[in-house]
Amino acid sequence: MSNNYAAFIPEIWSQKLNNMLEKDCVMLQCVNRNYEGDIKNQGDKVKIITPAKVNVSTLSDAALTYKELEPSSMELVIDQKKFFAFKINDVAAVQANTDIMEAHLANAKKAIEEVQDSYLLGQHAYVDAANIIGSDETPVTLDKTTIYEQFVKLALALKNSDAVTGTKRPWVVINPTIESYLLQSTEFIGAHNVADETLREGAIGRIAGMDVLVSTNLTEVDGVYYVLAGTNEAITFASQLAKVESLRDKDSFSDLIRGLYLYGAKTVQPKALAKLVISAPDTTPSVPEIDSDSDSDTDTDADSDNDA
Repeated sequence: MSNNYAAFIPEIWSQKLNNMLEKDCVMLQCVNRNYEGDIKNQGDKVKIITPAKVNVSTLSDAALTYKELEPSSMELVIDQKKFFAFKINDVAAVQANTDIMEAHLANAKKAIEEVQDSYLLGQHAYVDAANIIGSDETPVTLDKTTIYEQFVKLALALKNSDAVTGTKRPWVVINPTIESYLLQSTEFIGAHNVADETLREGAIGRIAGMDVLVSTNLTEVDGVYYVLAGTNEAITFASQLAKVESLRDKDSFSDLIRGLYLYGAKTVQPKALAKLVISAPDTTPSVPEIDSDSDSDTDTDADSDNDA
């Protein structure tokens, strides 16, 4: 039996999903994809070889000495396997068209982005210890008067790690709460005041030399936020498959739509990341205190009225 979604061609919608994810996902602006080709050619993992550090010595009359270099290695594994699946009955499909399928795909893309962004933001766990400002025990308190000072510390940590050069521009990812502080800071340079070609796509502006991106997926964890900064050399990312397909439900008059997305990431340069641990703001609404003296006066007045 033919699919009721006449405009639905799985290969086309798979490509649409890929393109949508490539364009808008916040953290994909902050990673590199240097090994994605190797992943797609070799399977679900690839070995990454990191070259060893080369030392420079002063030339003297003594014979040259040679040090054997020992490069290190790590694996990038496609270990994130996400799917979506939904059913559309024939009654609903009678008026189905390309527009409604676009809407379904947009919602699927949003759901994938949320888990993908959270996963990539979780790379904060691999930041080099020297590049961490604050701690879980003593988080930094952030507001409009302190945000610039703390973000300067983030940028300085990256520079001291030699992560920032003329071609390696740093980024920082914040959430809307932190953005509200940033917009009140006089040091923040909004995107309209920065030449478009110097900002990465999706950035709202710049502070302390870092492009600022906003993600709602940077959420509170045990009373703190982990603000992540770095350069695109720090985290490598690869997606192996984004596929959408449809089939007929044998138990009902419905079409089944499902999608699969496989990806993985690895922090290959921990010193090219920096982390700011800040205390989450208290959003609990305040309850006005009851003035006991006022209550007593009211009661006294009421008694007097009754006596009268």
